[in-house]
Amino acid sequence: MPKIKTHRGAAKRFKKTGTGKIKRMRAFTSHMLNCKNAKRARRLRTATLVDSTQIKTIKRMLNI
Repeated sequence: MPKIKTHRGAAKRFKKTGTGKIKRMRAFTSHMLNCKNAKRARRLRTATLVDSTQIKTIKRMLNI
């Protein structure tokens, strides 16, 4: 059997934590930040965990 290739788009967007969870960055941070309030812009800069319904799919793409 050939090796399974990693989905390169997913590899750039998701990281695995030490405990095996999947970390991601938030959306809506690329432009038009002047109309978002400061509290929202700060919150969008922080990373968060992937929802439990998507973990199986992302782990398959990352070959974890």
